[in-house]
Amino acid sequence: MSIESPADLEGMRAVGRAVGETLRELRAAARPGVTTAWLDRLAADSLRRRGARPVPAALLGFPGSCCVSVDDEAVHGVPGPRRLRPGDLVKIDVTAELAGYVADAAVSVVLPPGGAQARRLAGCARSAMVRALHSARAGRPLAGIGRAVEAEVGRRGFHVLSELGGHGTGRIMWEEPSVPNVDGPSREVLRDGLVIAVEPIISARRDRVVQAPDGWTLRTRSGSLAAHVEHTIVVRDGRPLVVTAL
Repeated sequence: MSIESPADLEGMRAVGRAVGETLRELRAAARPGVTTAWLDRLAADSLRRRGARPVPAALLGFPGSCCVSVDDEAVHGVPGPRRLRPGDLVKIDVTAELAGYVADAAVSVVLPPGGAQARRLAGCARSAMVRALHSARAGRPLAGIGRAVEAEVGRRGFHVLSELGGHGTGRIMWEEPSVPNVDGPSREVLRDGLVIAVEPIISARRDRVVQAPDGWTLRTRSGSLAAHVEHTIVVRDGRPLVVTAL
């Protein structure tokens, strides 16, 4: 969607705040010994307190209020009885709707003590997000976002999972345009007010994703670690507005 009025902007701020605050709670709660289902219940409670509802469960039939992906699971991990272990690389992804507006965000959390590779990979995903946000300005090419992500990830010795990427959002979960994490031929130009979800999704080794038997979880084919960071932003002439900022 594009921001057309002050009401649109306030709606995106409100749902972004609900998603960001929920993710902050989940990031703090993720620790060895808890189950992914327990984190999912926290997500449902947090969103409910804020008047929001989880989009994947409400509209797509996803069996959970948030996605919790561990280690080689890149995205869309289904919450369940799995207990988190020391050193796990945990990705938590929350998409919510509030008053007709939708926001989407994700964090990568390395549980203590955490291995060096997992910490570097999560740090790379965050750094790639920073680089992407510098490129996400009105009048600049959409392809510049992917170019920035790909360059930063490669500079740090890791790899983009190129089948996965960001997307437009705001009124529904997935809207146009597609926001790749690699450079490409698109000539589309970012416009002021455009709402998009930027999400670097990367792996420790050059890899591809495969679907797990649960029909939802996407994991790396070779079992390499994956990291994922996401924010919903409003494109502006200067720095974008990150509505899901934690």
